[in-house]
Amino acid sequence: MAALLPRLLTSLRVRLVIAFVVVVSIALMLVLASLPRLLDGYFVQQAQEDLRLRTGVVWQFVVAELLEYQDSDGGAPQPILQPTEPLTAAPGVHEALGSPTEGFVRRLAEEIAQASITVTIASDPATPSDVVYELYVPLPDDAGQQGQQREAFDYGVSIQVRDDFWAASGSAAPSRLVTVTLSDPFTYRAQTLETIVSVMTAAAVLALIVAVITSIVLADRLTQPIRRLTGAVRELAEGRMDARVAPPSAAPEVSELTAAFNTMAERLQQSIEFIRRDRDRGREFLADVSHELRTPLAALRTFNELLSEGTVDEVTGREFLDQSRRQIERLDWLAANLLELSKLDSGLVLLDLRPDDLRAAVENAVQQAQPTAGREGVTMTVELPPEPLRQHHDPQRLGQVMGNLIGNALKFTPAGGSVAISLQPTRDGAEIRVRDSGIGIPSSEMPHVFDRFYRGAQATEERASGSGLGLSIVRSIVEMHNGRVTLTSTPGDGTEVTVRLPRDVSNSSPRAGAA
Repeated sequence: MAALLPRLLTSLRVRLVIAFVVVVSIALMLVLASLPRLLDGYFVQQAQEDLRLRTGVVWQFVVAELLEYQDSDGGAPQPILQPTEPLTAAPGVHEALGSPTEGFVRRLAEEIAQASITVTIASDPATPSDVVYELYVPLPDDAGQQGQQREAFDYGVSIQVRDDFWAASGSAAPSRLVTVTLSDPFTYRAQTLETIVSVMTAAAVLALIVAVITSIVLADRLTQPIRRLTGAVRELAEGRMDARVAPPSAAPEVSELTAAFNTMAERLQQSIEFIRRDRDRGREFLADVSHELRTPLAALRTFNELLSEGTVDEVTGREFLDQSRRQIERLDWLAANLLELSKLDSGLVLLDLRPDDLRAAVENAVQQAQPTAGREGVTMTVELPPEPLRQHHDPQRLGQVMGNLIGNALKFTPAGGSVAISLQPTRDGAEIRVRDSGIGIPSSEMPHVFDRFYRGAQATEERASGSGLGLSIVRSIVEMHNGRVTLTSTPGDGTEVTVRLPRDVSNSSPRAGAA
């Protein structure tokens, strides 16, 4: 368990959960720390506003009580302040408003104000500090309802009330300044705030639990593409080259990473398949080389042994020497073609592309093959365009292609036959055709005509004594030009090889095949 904990803490999924929970916890703590203060200020403001409203209501009742007292006799108005020196409140004022422990103001304090009430009467509104009468009705601490708490603020309202009693003596009725002040009110602010904080704390705990669950789900979904990538990487490491990851519908960064991985895996699979095919081709190549070398070497060994024993006559000896010379020439030809094909396949040969006339390469190949055609009794014709056909190509390699194609045509065409060579421009390049009237190729052999060392099942030793690499070399050179070589043939009716060369070598894709 102790060893598992550090591993869990280094997991990306666990780190995401912890980070998400920490962020949510900090946000909740900030809310719990700041919101009660903001709410407290708001509730204080609301309590003060409520105190102002209650003060206005109490003030209206007090003034109404004083006015009712003044008119209580039904005749002359009752005085608010006695006409004595110094001025004092009339006894009726004391009776109307009551005392600190009972009476009208006391009931107002308990039933409406829910606060201590102070009523003062000043003789002159201009001097509000000249108080003649003051009644303070304190509300005890146990007078509040359950859940209420006393607040330390107050609010007062003042109004001028005419003392009409003084007008009976012939003078103007003075105004008295009556002030009603409510102080130390009872409110539910503390209880409300405590309730809200409790509810917020419970909500915060619930939110934290939800955040933990949500963070686990989100972390699992966020890390799922990475886990899939990890699994695919392990499959690649185990040799499953077809392992791929489905593109997620998540963040574009993850999609790009998945696409990059799939592209890498695709290229890796192609590279490995290419290496495997190249390895298989190498094995086949070595097997073919061993097979091709075994025949002339066995013949040379036999000739050498017979000549060494001295059991052959002079004529037979000269025939053995002539056969040995032919086998050595075949070995030399085979070695040269193998070296050429190896260079072409390995990319060691670079084309010397020049914008020359294609007619020159065709004419040179035809001229070199004329003596052979004459000896074999084969008629050779050539058809070239009247105007120069210039496009990029390697004259030497293209001459090699034409030499092999014309050589094959002459080799498999009997005496009295014909070989026709043509060069024609096309919409995107040029087309070279070499057609013979030879023995043709069966349809069963068509898929193998471009294979190395393949000389055909019906080829005689005299006619097919070559290396079997000619068409392979042709295909490699044509593909280096990004061209296409095709072969069509009908047994008994001859063979036609078509080479299509693109005008723009860099923008074409190489292809080769038999049709």
